[in-house]
Amino acid sequence: SFSAKDYHDPPPAPLFDAKELTKWSFYRALIAEFIATLLFLYITVLTVIGYKSQIDGNADSCGGVGILGIAWAFGGMIFVLVYCTAGISGGHINPAVTFGLFLARKVSLIRAVMYMVAQCLGAICGVGLVKAFQKSYYKKYGGGANTLADGFSTGTGLGAEIIGTFVLVYTVFSATDPKRSARDSHVPVLAPLPIGFAVFMVHLATIPITGTGINPARSLGAAVIYNQDKAWDDHWIFWVGPFAGAAIAAFYHQFILRAGA
Repeated sequence: SFSAKDYHDPPPAPLFDAKELTKWSFYRALIAEFIATLLFLYITVLTVIGYKSQIDGNADSCGGVGILGIAWAFGGMIFVLVYCTAGISGGHINPAVTFGLFLARKVSLIRAVMYMVAQCLGAICGVGLVKAFQKSYYKKYGGGANTLADGFSTGTGLGAEIIGTFVLVYTVFSATDPKRSARDSHVPVLAPLPIGFAVFMVHLATIPITGTGINPARSLGAAVIYNQDKAWDDHWIFWVGPFAGAAIAAFYHQFILRAGA
Protein backbone atom coordinates (compact mmCIF):
# COMPACT_ATOMS: atom_id res chain seq x y z
CA SER A 1 0.00 0.00 0.00
CA PHE A 2 1.09 3.54 -0.79
CA SER A 3 1.01 4.86 2.80
CA ALA A 4 2.98 2.03 4.39
CA LYS A 5 4.68 3.14 7.60
CA ASP A 6 8.48 3.12 7.45
CA TYR A 7 8.71 3.03 11.23
CA HIS A 8 7.34 0.86 14.00
CA ASP A 9 5.74 2.03 17.22
CA PRO A 10 6.92 -0.33 19.93
CA PRO A 11 4.03 -2.17 21.61
CA PRO A 12 2.83 -0.52 24.83
CA ALA A 13 4.78 -1.60 27.92
CA PRO A 14 2.82 -3.95 30.18
CA LEU A 15 1.51 -2.33 33.37
CA PHE A 16 3.09 -5.01 35.56
CA ASP A 17 6.04 -6.91 34.18
CA ALA A 18 7.26 -9.28 36.90
CA LYS A 19 9.85 -10.66 34.45
CA GLU A 20 11.72 -7.36 34.71
CA LEU A 21 12.53 -8.05 38.35
CA THR A 22 14.48 -11.17 37.38
CA LYS A 23 16.73 -9.42 34.85
CA TRP A 24 20.14 -7.95 35.59
CA SER A 25 19.46 -5.29 32.91
CA PHE A 26 16.65 -3.92 35.12
CA TYR A 27 18.96 -3.47 38.12
CA ARG A 28 21.72 -2.11 35.90
CA ALA A 29 19.20 0.49 34.69
CA LEU A 30 18.35 1.43 38.30
CA ILE A 31 22.03 1.82 39.14
CA ALA A 32 22.50 4.01 36.05
CA GLU A 33 19.56 6.26 37.04
CA PHE A 34 20.86 6.51 40.62
CA ILE A 35 24.42 7.45 39.61
CA ALA A 36 23.31 9.82 36.83
CA THR A 37 20.96 11.72 39.15
CA LEU A 38 23.68 11.82 41.83
CA LEU A 39 26.15 13.35 39.36
CA PHE A 40 23.49 15.74 38.03
CA LEU A 41 22.76 17.18 41.50
CA TYR A 42 26.42 17.19 42.48
CA ILE A 43 27.51 19.34 39.51
CA THR A 44 24.46 21.62 39.38
CA VAL A 45 24.07 22.39 43.09
CA LEU A 46 27.83 22.93 43.41
CA THR A 47 27.54 25.42 40.52
CA VAL A 48 24.60 27.22 42.16
CA ILE A 49 26.37 27.54 45.52
CA GLY A 50 29.68 28.53 43.91
CA TYR A 51 27.88 31.25 41.95
CA LYS A 52 26.12 32.62 45.03
CA SER A 53 29.35 32.66 47.04
CA GLN A 54 31.17 34.45 44.20
CA ILE A 55 28.65 37.29 43.92
CA ASP A 56 28.18 37.66 47.70
CA GLY A 57 29.72 40.94 48.88
CA ASN A 58 31.28 41.36 45.46
CA ALA A 59 30.75 44.83 44.00
CA ASP A 60 30.87 43.20 40.58
CA SER A 61 27.54 41.40 40.32
CA CYS A 62 28.80 39.83 37.10
CA GLY A 63 31.23 37.72 39.16
CA GLY A 64 30.94 33.98 38.77
CA VAL A 65 29.10 32.03 36.10
CA GLY A 66 25.88 34.02 36.40
CA ILE A 67 22.32 32.82 35.81
CA LEU A 68 23.41 31.83 32.31
CA GLY A 69 26.12 29.56 33.73
CA ILE A 70 23.65 27.90 36.10
CA ALA A 71 21.28 27.22 33.21
CA TRP A 72 24.22 25.74 31.28
CA ALA A 73 25.17 23.52 34.23
CA PHE A 74 21.67 22.02 34.32
CA GLY A 75 21.16 21.74 30.56
CA GLY A 76 24.73 20.63 29.89
CA MET A 77 24.66 17.92 32.55
CA ILE A 78 21.35 16.56 31.23
CA PHE A 79 22.88 16.45 27.74
CA VAL A 80 25.93 14.58 29.03
CA LEU A 81 24.01 12.18 31.28
CA VAL A 82 21.22 11.36 28.82
CA TYR A 83 23.92 10.69 26.24
CA CYS A 84 25.71 8.36 28.68
CA THR A 85 22.71 6.48 30.09
CA ALA A 86 20.20 6.43 27.21
CA GLY A 87 21.36 2.99 26.10
CA ILE A 88 21.23 1.54 29.63
CA SER A 89 18.12 2.94 31.32
CA GLY A 90 16.65 5.29 28.72
CA GLY A 91 18.31 8.21 30.55
CA HIS A 92 15.31 9.67 32.41
CA ILE A 93 17.16 11.27 35.40
CA ASN A 94 13.84 12.92 36.32
CA PRO A 95 10.66 11.46 37.89
CA ALA A 96 8.52 13.78 35.75
CA VAL A 97 10.06 12.38 32.56
CA THR A 98 9.55 8.86 33.91
CA PHE A 99 5.93 9.73 34.76
CA GLY A 100 5.26 11.11 31.26
CA LEU A 101 6.77 8.03 29.62
CA PHE A 102 4.74 5.80 31.96
CA LEU A 103 1.49 7.56 30.99
CA ALA A 104 2.38 7.00 27.33
CA ARG A 105 2.96 3.31 28.14
CA LYS A 106 6.64 3.47 27.27
CA VAL A 107 7.69 1.98 30.63
CA SER A 108 5.93 -0.42 33.02
CA LEU A 109 4.57 0.70 36.39
CA ILE A 110 7.22 -1.30 38.28
CA ARG A 111 10.03 0.26 36.25
CA ALA A 112 8.53 3.75 36.62
CA VAL A 113 8.24 3.51 40.42
CA MET A 114 11.70 1.97 40.86
CA TYR A 115 13.27 4.62 38.59
CA MET A 116 11.70 7.38 40.69
CA VAL A 117 13.06 5.84 43.90
CA ALA A 118 16.54 5.49 42.36
CA GLN A 119 16.43 9.09 41.06
CA CYS A 120 15.36 10.52 44.43
CA LEU A 121 17.99 8.55 46.35
CA GLY A 122 20.66 9.56 43.83
CA ALA A 123 19.65 13.21 44.15
CA ILE A 124 19.85 13.12 47.94
CA CYS A 125 23.32 11.55 47.78
CA GLY A 126 24.50 14.07 45.16
CA VAL A 127 23.48 17.05 47.30
CA GLY A 128 24.97 15.28 50.33
CA LEU A 129 28.33 15.26 48.53
CA VAL A 130 28.00 18.98 47.81
CA LYS A 131 27.33 19.68 51.50
CA ALA A 132 30.34 17.55 52.47
CA PHE A 133 32.61 19.51 50.09
CA GLN A 134 31.16 22.96 50.81
CA LYS A 135 30.36 22.73 54.53
CA SER A 136 31.04 26.43 55.11
CA TYR A 137 29.04 27.67 52.09
CA TYR A 138 26.22 25.15 51.83
CA LYS A 139 23.69 26.48 54.37
CA LYS A 140 24.69 30.12 53.88
CA TYR A 141 23.90 30.09 50.17
CA GLY A 142 20.55 28.32 50.20
CA GLY A 143 21.66 24.74 49.58
CA GLY A 144 20.49 24.81 45.96
CA ALA A 145 16.94 24.31 47.26
CA ASN A 146 13.92 25.25 45.15
CA THR A 147 11.69 27.91 46.71
CA LEU A 148 9.19 30.39 45.34
CA ALA A 149 10.97 33.74 44.85
CA ASP A 150 9.66 36.80 46.69
CA GLY A 151 6.91 38.64 44.83
CA PHE A 152 5.58 35.62 42.95
CA SER A 153 2.27 33.95 43.80
CA THR A 154 1.92 30.21 44.31
CA GLY A 155 -0.11 30.09 41.09
CA THR A 156 2.67 31.72 39.12
CA GLY A 157 5.24 29.32 40.51
CA LEU A 158 3.03 26.33 39.81
CA GLY A 159 2.31 27.58 36.28
CA ALA A 160 6.02 28.11 35.60
CA GLU A 161 6.78 24.54 36.72
CA ILE A 162 3.91 23.09 34.65
CA ILE A 163 4.89 24.92 31.45
CA GLY A 164 8.61 24.34 32.00
CA THR A 165 8.14 20.61 32.49
CA PHE A 166 5.78 20.50 29.51
CA VAL A 167 8.57 21.94 27.34
CA LEU A 168 11.02 19.33 28.64
CA VAL A 169 8.77 16.27 28.39
CA TYR A 170 7.36 17.33 25.01
CA THR A 171 10.97 17.54 23.81
CA VAL A 172 11.71 14.07 25.22
CA PHE A 173 8.76 12.62 23.30
CA SER A 174 9.70 14.41 20.08
CA ALA A 175 13.38 13.47 20.27
CA THR A 176 12.62 9.80 20.91
CA ASP A 177 9.71 9.43 18.47
CA PRO A 178 10.30 6.30 16.30
CA LYS A 179 8.67 8.20 13.42
CA ARG A 180 11.48 10.73 13.51
CA SER A 181 14.37 8.28 13.18
CA ALA A 182 12.69 6.79 10.13
CA ARG A 183 11.59 10.03 8.49
CA ASP A 184 14.72 12.02 9.28
CA SER A 185 17.17 9.15 8.98
CA HIS A 186 19.33 11.25 6.64
CA VAL A 187 19.54 13.87 9.42
CA PRO A 188 21.03 12.12 12.45
CA VAL A 189 19.14 13.54 15.42
CA LEU A 190 21.18 13.25 18.58
CA ALA A 191 18.32 12.96 21.09
CA PRO A 192 20.25 14.08 24.20
CA LEU A 193 21.04 17.44 22.60
CA PRO A 194 17.48 18.80 22.25
CA ILE A 195 16.61 17.38 25.68
CA GLY A 196 19.56 19.13 27.35
CA PHE A 197 18.74 22.28 25.40
CA ALA A 198 15.14 22.22 26.62
CA VAL A 199 16.40 22.08 30.22
CA PHE A 200 18.79 24.97 29.48
CA MET A 201 16.09 27.17 27.93
CA VAL A 202 13.54 26.54 30.69
CA HIS A 203 16.13 27.48 33.32
CA LEU A 204 16.77 30.82 31.59
CA ALA A 205 13.08 31.65 31.91
CA THR A 206 12.24 30.13 35.28
CA ILE A 207 15.27 30.56 37.59
CA PRO A 208 13.97 34.02 38.73
CA ILE A 209 10.55 32.53 39.65
CA THR A 210 11.17 29.18 41.37
CA GLY A 211 14.88 28.56 40.85
CA THR A 212 13.54 26.04 38.28
CA GLY A 213 12.60 22.59 39.49
CA ILE A 214 11.02 20.74 36.51
CA ASN A 215 12.52 17.66 38.19
CA PRO A 216 11.02 16.42 41.48
CA ALA A 217 14.16 14.42 42.36
CA ARG A 218 16.32 17.54 41.99
CA SER A 219 13.95 19.49 44.29
CA LEU A 220 13.65 16.66 46.81
CA GLY A 221 17.39 16.00 47.05
CA ALA A 222 18.11 19.66 47.74
CA ALA A 223 15.21 20.00 50.23
CA VAL A 224 16.24 16.90 52.22
CA ILE A 225 19.87 17.97 52.69
CA TYR A 226 19.13 21.70 53.14
CA ASN A 227 16.14 20.91 55.42
CA GLN A 228 14.79 24.43 56.06
CA ASP A 229 11.12 25.35 56.49
CA LYS A 230 10.75 27.55 53.40
CA ALA A 231 12.06 24.82 51.10
CA TRP A 232 9.64 22.28 52.60
CA ASP A 233 6.67 24.72 52.59
CA ASP A 234 7.04 25.28 48.84
CA HIS A 235 8.08 21.71 48.07
CA TRP A 236 4.67 20.42 46.86
CA ILE A 237 4.86 22.85 43.92
CA PHE A 238 7.89 20.94 42.62
CA TRP A 239 5.99 17.63 42.50
CA VAL A 240 2.53 18.79 41.43
CA GLY A 241 3.78 21.19 38.74
CA PRO A 242 6.22 18.82 36.99
CA PHE A 243 3.82 15.84 37.14
CA ALA A 244 1.00 17.97 35.69
CA GLY A 245 3.27 19.34 32.95
CA ALA A 246 4.49 15.84 32.09
CA ALA A 247 0.92 14.52 31.91
CA ILE A 248 -0.14 17.33 29.56
CA ALA A 249 2.91 16.73 27.36
CA ALA A 250 2.23 12.99 27.20
CA PHE A 251 -1.40 13.62 26.23
CA TYR A 252 -0.46 16.29 23.68
CA HIS A 253 2.15 14.15 21.95
CA GLN A 254 0.26 10.84 22.01
CA PHE A 255 -3.25 12.06 21.15
CA ILE A 256 -3.00 15.43 19.42
CA LEU A 257 0.21 15.01 17.43
CA ARG A 258 0.22 11.24 17.00
CA ALA A 259 -3.60 10.85 17.00
CA GLY A 260 -3.27 7.98 19.46
CA ALA A 261 -1.33 6.04 16.82
